[in-house]
Amino acid sequence: MLYQRSSALFEAAKKVIPGGVNSPVRAFKSVGGKPVFVEKAKGAYLHDVDGNRLIDYISSWGPMILGHAQEEVINAIAQQAKKGTSYGMPTALETEIAELVVSLVPNIDKVRFVNSGTEACMSAVRLARGYTHREKIIKFAGCYHGHSDAFLIQAGSGAITFGAPNSPGVTQGTAKDTLLADYNDLASVEAVFQQYPDEVAAIIIEPVAGNMGCIPPEPGFLEGLRTLCDQYGALLIFDEVMTGFRLGMGGAQERLGVNADIVTYGKVVGGGLPVGAFAARTEIMQELAPDGPVYQAGTLSGNPLAMIAGLTTLQLLQADKALFTRLDGKTLQLHEGMKTLINEKGIPHQFNRFGSMLSLHFTEEKVTDFASACHADNELFKSYFHGMLERGVYLPPSAFESYFLNDALTAEDIAFTLEAFQDWLKTI
Repeated sequence: MLYQRSSALFEAAKKVIPGGVNSPVRAFKSVGGKPVFVEKAKGAYLHDVDGNRLIDYISSWGPMILGHAQEEVINAIAQQAKKGTSYGMPTALETEIAELVVSLVPNIDKVRFVNSGTEACMSAVRLARGYTHREKIIKFAGCYHGHSDAFLIQAGSGAITFGAPNSPGVTQGTAKDTLLADYNDLASVEAVFQQYPDEVAAIIIEPVAGNMGCIPPEPGFLEGLRTLCDQYGALLIFDEVMTGFRLGMGGAQERLGVNADIVTYGKVVGGGLPVGAFAARTEIMQELAPDGPVYQAGTLSGNPLAMIAGLTTLQLLQADKALFTRLDGKTLQLHEGMKTLINEKGIPHQFNRFGSMLSLHFTEEKVTDFASACHADNELFKSYFHGMLERGVYLPPSAFESYFLNDALTAEDIAFTLEAFQDWLKTI
């Protein structure tokens, strides 16, 4: 495949956009080479500026669960755009989608819409601190909750030490209030609570991690977090920016049977437009301004285009009772097909799958947390990524990102992907 136009556009972009991209993963730093520039997308396919068609396994990092340019969603956006694109005033749409979300998600009474998953997680933590009158939070190495300062923290010298900033611009003062634990290691969380028994406002976690590859929770892990939060008076925040309305209408809470105190959303809830949301019980949400003292605002929050895109998407998901089963089945089909082929080749590997999320790690070691994900052969992943790209399949350009399948994928698309994978394996 030729990527001449993409390469030229990247060079032009670097002159006026830092790194040539508006989100770092797009720059292909993890895999090398030049990023692909998209011209259009439809269904399960991306069409780049060089005229290549690529089967899409990132789905815009999750939100395009129905496939790209889904007709009903596009028509709804177009009709709303004719009425105006932004008002900075309340609309009935906001209430309608809020009522739908509350009816679908367990353990919530009210929801506040924002403009991104980062904003949702940042606001959820502020709310937890305001509600508990505590300052520290626990997060997990390898979990990503957006680029707010409190989340850009790397591990210190041990599991129960303060973290340290992993980006210039994040202060030591911010870092001291973020405590690091290891995903799927309940003992590391308990050790933090034992050291700071009256200071932790909340645990924030991806209930199914998607930013160190797809890493599901071990049996009892989330249940243990729920128990520890209850024991020490902290809130449990589920970051469902990726998993919400993808693992099922009730998200990870429903599918895994564990109630969170605050839940954050993004991706699917916006139908492909930039949206985030956070939700909780009334007793917690009433602390938010204008009802309570915890300030949160967004001039363009509840944007009518985003609201109609999200509402239409959720309505379509709700109406199609077989969708999640069908999507899980497609993911299983891809997983099992790839597993058979790589086993025949004898390459050390681990597949992780949950619902329509999937990742392949080139390692003999089971991948259960960030440390084990880092032990994988990421040089081989580079070959894998570019080999699949050359054969017409677009995967996440990082070994630390989950695949997100969409419902527009056909059996023929999966068969094509498996043929491409088999062909790449012949080069190893």
